[in-house]
Amino acid sequence: MLLNCIVYKDGKRVADIPVEQINEYLEKPDHFVWVALKDAEPVELLLMQHEFNLHELAVEDAQHGHQRPKIEEYGESLFAVVHTIEVADGELNVGEIDIFVEKNYVLSIRSRSLQSLLGVRERCEREPHLLKEGSAFVFYALMDAVVDRYFPVVEALETELEAIEDQIFNKGSGRANIERLYELKRKVLIVKHAVAPLMEAVARLHGGRVPRLCENTQEYFRDVYDHLQRINSAVDTIRDTIGTAIQVNLSMVTIDESEVNKRLAAWAAIFAAATLMAGIWGMNFKHMPELDWIVGYPIALGIMASVCGYLYYRFRKSGWL
Repeated sequence: MLLNCIVYKDGKRVADIPVEQINEYLEKPDHFVWVALKDAEPVELLLMQHEFNLHELAVEDAQHGHQRPKIEEYGESLFAVVHTIEVADGELNVGEIDIFVEKNYVLSIRSRSLQSLLGVRERCEREPHLLKEGSAFVFYALMDAVVDRYFPVVEALETELEAIEDQIFNKGSGRANIERLYELKRKVLIVKHAVAPLMEAVARLHGGRVPRLCENTQEYFRDVYDHLQRINSAVDTIRDTIGTAIQVNLSMVTIDESEVNKRLAAWAAIFAAATLMAGIWGMNFKHMPELDWIVGYPIALGIMASVCGYLYYRFRKSGWL
């Protein structure tokens, strides 16, 4: 679905144009065309490939989707894949933005994402002195908008982790905590898979040999790289904390099981003493003098009760009961 197709010159909007006129403005100096698509159909991609003369391999990647975040060079043009991450009902929804960039055009294709990028266009149009840099600044603005939206996601993951940590030392919550920690670990991996490859790709857009298109905007891409570094560091910290939390939770489960085993062992020892005495006096021997005592039965019960009571006292004092 075509969202908009707009021509810019010297940092100012010139006109909204139909797709059929894109070629005309691509040939004009100091002009560039910014086209935005959402969930593009194959027919639309083929039309854009024809209008912008896009490389067939990049178009194929955009058509298939589910690509790893990356930035590739095709001659004077760049093709970037960036993942969007949104929190919806406690789950992470992963979308994709494919960006085609050359000196005289920017084509962004948003897929499987609920996030709108209209704010990026508004921001660029409010800063015509920066929009004069052309398509390279638009490329930066798109990437910066996506990366900045990672921060609330990371904060949400940190909040969820803190809530789980508060429950770790509550008795009887071990299994639920393990399930929540592994679910959180899965979410963190989703963010990691979006951030780490993109950070590696953006690193090539500032310092050293950078694409000619980005030569005048290196400091902006360095800012994006710094943001990605912060996010990646936060994600690594969360992963390490999750690992520690899992170990602590397993230790708490082991301690709880040990407490149960101690109680069972204590009660087993108490009943074993009573069973031992009952077994001795229950042997079928003829010459057992205490069997003939008139008070033998109450004495036996008293001894058994005394021994069991003493053992209970000792176990209770030692903390086993």
